[in-house]
Amino acid sequence: MKIAGKAVLKAIALSLILGLIPAAPLFAKTAAQKAEVRTGITVYSNDKVSIDASNLAEGYVMIKYTGGRDTRIKVQIAKQGGATYSYDLNSKGLAEHFALTEDDGKYTISVFENIAGSKYAQAYSTTLDMKLRDKLLPYLYANQYVNFKEDSKVAKKAKELAKDAKKDLEILTNIYYYVTENLTYDDNLAAAVPAGYLPDVEKVLESKKGICFDYAALMSAMLRLEGIPAKLVVGYAGNIYHAWINVYIKDVGWIDQVIYFDGEKWSLMDPTFVSTSKSANAVKEFIDEGNSYNQKFAY
Repeated sequence: MKIAGKAVLKAIALSLILGLIPAAPLFAKTAAQKAEVRTGITVYSNDKVSIDASNLAEGYVMIKYTGGRDTRIKVQIAKQGGATYSYDLNSKGLAEHFALTEDDGKYTISVFENIAGSKYAQAYSTTLDMKLRDKLLPYLYANQYVNFKEDSKVAKKAKELAKDAKKDLEILTNIYYYVTENLTYDDNLAAAVPAGYLPDVEKVLESKKGICFDYAALMSAMLRLEGIPAKLVVGYAGNIYHAWINVYIKDVGWIDQVIYFDGEKWSLMDPTFVSTSKSANAVKEFIDEGNSYNQKFAY
């Protein structure tokens, strides 16, 4: 697997200088710690939808459809003054976790049920005011896009890859090379990706194949399982659609595009660059003409 070239490093450095790093402190002494999942403490509902906000301060809600109809269900999560995220939700009454990734503030969560063709009717809507216990938390828990369990084979493999690592950067590097060197690209799936496709990281690990979405989800899941906040991002470099992973490294802060997909291959920023570039002045030398990176959605 080829390491990211100098042009990619320059673009990453540019994004750091331009202030695309979230508002979390650049130098933090400790990373956030996850809490036990709570249920049934704060619930908003009607006869069709239940939104469990018991873990709102952790950065996520649990939503389930209770309307009893076997139909397509959609969820929209809109941050006041921010982006609107759209998701599918199962109609079997099973709760799913949805991250609120736009920082503190008011979120309107709306659930819609399909009534005919492409027509949907609102089943329920409510507005929640989120105040995070720690701004890193949404990127440590499982959600629809980065879905994992603490007692899974993915967790076991992540622990194995982190066993001899002395620093988070070493864990990151081990996970990156394991995934990119052991997985093969699934051309058949890529040619006909189903609508609403979501990665199943357990199946990806077992089959050792997947599309770029699967690679990103597996890497993000393993990082989160090892307590390293990982943000799966989709957005634009200029007018080209890209995917990348931002990672929070203790004592350094958020590093944007540390794992990057350019439409053809995954690349890893040189870990030495990350560990030694702790200020704007240290990375200015990497900047030349080029595109800045603009986030559209983060999961």
